[in-house]
Parts: sequence; structure tokens; C-alpha cells
Amino acid sequence: MHLLEPIVEFQQQLKAIRRDLHAHPELRFEERRTADRIAAQLQEWGIPVERGLGVTGLVGIVEGKGAAGGRAIGLRADMDALPLQEANTFAHASVHPGRMHACGHDGHSAMLLGAARYLSMHRDFAGTVYLIFQPAEEGGAGAKAMIDDGLFRRFPMEAVFGMHNWPGMAVGHFGVTPGPMMASSNEFEITVRGKGSHAALPHLGADPVMTAVQIAQSLQTIVTRNKKPIDAAVLSITQIHAGRATNIVPDEAVLRGTVRTFSLEVLDLIEARMRAIAEHTAAAFDATAEVDFKRNYPPLVNHPAETAFVADVLRSLVGEHAVDAAVEPTMGAEDFAFMLQEKPGCYVFIGNGDGLHRDHGHGLGPCALHNASYDFNDDLLPLGASFWARLVDRWFMK
Repeated sequence: MHLLEPIVEFQQQLKAIRRDLHAHPELRFEERRTADRIAAQLQEWGIPVERGLGVTGLVGIVEGKGAAGGRAIGLRADMDALPLQEANTFAHASVHPGRMHACGHDGHSAMLLGAARYLSMHRDFAGTVYLIFQPAEEGGAGAKAMIDDGLFRRFPMEAVFGMHNWPGMAVGHFGVTPGPMMASSNEFEITVRGKGSHAALPHLGADPVMTAVQIAQSLQTIVTRNKKPIDAAVLSITQIHAGRATNIVPDEAVLRGTVRTFSLEVLDLIEARMRAIAEHTAAAFDATAEVDFKRNYPPLVNHPAETAFVADVLRSLVGEHAVDAAVEPTMGAEDFAFMLQEKPGCYVFIGNGDGLHRDHGHGLGPCALHNASYDFNDDLLPLGASFWARLVDRWFMK
């Protein structure tokens, strides 16, 4: 492993920053203290900061000695926490009830800060690095909000890169793959309207409950019979609500759930078939069905050339054996996907280990993302920061 010594020497300070962020989590678009803390640190290192993109997002600007040539890239970290009650009781646990850094965004920000400090001290690269600290990744589409506020117009860049910790992957290991790496995130609500009746006289009504059951069963045929078997997709119905009494057939039933795909083409197919199946099945039962389909995040698709470049940087950092350059994609979603729709780039997983790193007083649950017992592994701080710094050096040598 070839870590950068100035970053290693700064590890304890990075750890203190990370734990301070962990103790003071803020939800999407409310990351004011977090943004203030990051901005103050960047400015202390002589890095200019532009604020107010995507409400609370900010961009630090590090110019190398050859910045006049106009080349630039972006490195992105997310800042927001989750509306979750922390189960950990160690010293840096959340001081805010019902809020927790349960996805490691505190660590992502700290790793990028470690790289920022190094780059500010070693400006022997021929270009500009934009340090993107993004709000509202957790369901708020903060990446899109920053783009809509002119991120790529105000800060022109050749490519953009992102990184996320990955529990279960060994510390010192990375995972990346060209093409789809994370899925689109979408939710739906199907409202079935029939005609209520007494449960003893069902023939006098049009039962929305049985109609909803038939729709629920039929929707699974989209995955098994309409899309190509080699195209991955998940259609999960997670809620069915109807009625309040045992002897009354209600007027209405509601189904809710999620759809995940690795391509927009498959997503288009699923949405169209869902609407057709719901509407025509309802009609067959003398009912009606209204489908509200909401597209949240698109698939996260890594660009091949940038992914190959990242894999080479990783191999030079940790060795061939510690880089899975064809890591299995996940049906989880990430709004960095919006940035990759606008610019070439790549997203990478950094192993967070199996949870044994957690301080005494951690919760009894697993060290898994979005779990109340989670904590970021501080051993990753110099590793992630070194990766960012080496990526910058190698990029501007191209």
C-alpha cells in the first residue's frame, strides 16, 4: 500500500474532523454547520470556497501550478445524515436525537478534506481540482440541485469522480466496474377504486381489495415475462392498504412499492407495462386504477475510459490483489448518477471492513449502511485521501 506520508501524518486531525461531523449530523438541505465546518477548514488551507449550490452545497477550488491551461476535474463527497436514532453510545455518537451519520458521509467528507489539504500543499499538477461537497444525497437529489444551480457551468470540468465506503469489503480493498454500478430508484403508488359493499353482499359492489391482489400478482409477470431475462430489475410491492372494518368491502385500495433497474430502457418498459396491467386488470373487475410513478434517481453508470483509469490508479495504490475491477453492481441507488449523466467519470467503493473497528459502546446491530449501529472506519481516512490525491496527479499527467 502506497499512502502519501503527509496525509498519513494528518490522520489524527482527520479523525477528529470526521468524529466531529459524526456527532453533529444534519439532514438533507440542512447541512449548515457541516458546510460551515468544511468551508472554514478549506479556507484555513488557502482554498477558495464557493457556497450556495443546491442550498447548502459548496465547492472548494485548488489550482495547480499549470492551472492556466484550463484543464479541470471534480471530486465529490456527500455531507448529509439520515433520520435515524443512533444505537451507538461511544463518545462521538450523535448529539441530535433522531439523526445519525449511518451511511458514512462524515467519512466521505473527511477523506476529501484530507486530499484537499495535501493538494493545497502540493500544487505541482497542471490543472484545477474542484472539491464538491454535496448536500442531500439521501433522497433529496442534492447532486441534481447542484447541477441545476450551475455546478458544471460555473466550474467547467473534464470529468467527475465519487467514492462510497462499502461495509463487508475488506479495508484496503476497492471495487469498481464499467457500466451500471448502482440502480435507478423509483417509487410507485397504485390507487384502485371500486364500489364498497357489505362483506356479506359482495355482489352489490366492485371489490378493490381483490382487484389490488390481482394487480399485485400480475405485476410480477413484467419482470418474468416482459423484460429480457438478462436485464436486471426489481419490482417490489411493499405496502397494500385497504379498509378498516372486517365486514365492509371498502371503496378503495392502495399499493405502494419500488422499482430498480440498471437502464432507462428497462425502466421505461416496466413503467408502461405497470400502467397497462393496472388499468386493464381494474377494468376487468369493474374498477379503476390510477398509477403514480415517480422517478427518483437514474442508474449510476460508470464511463469505461474513466473507470479503466481509476482501476489503474487503485492498483498503483493498493496492488492488483486488492482491486476488484468488475465488482458486482448493487440495486441500491446513488444520486451521483446525475453527475455521471452530465460528465464522464467513475464511482468507486472503498472497503469499510466487517465492523470490528468500532469503538466500545457501539450498538449491537451490524456495521451496515443505514443501520443504527453503523460507524465509518477511520482507518480509511488516509487511504481514501491518498486515492484522491494520486488520481489528481495521474489525471493531469495524461
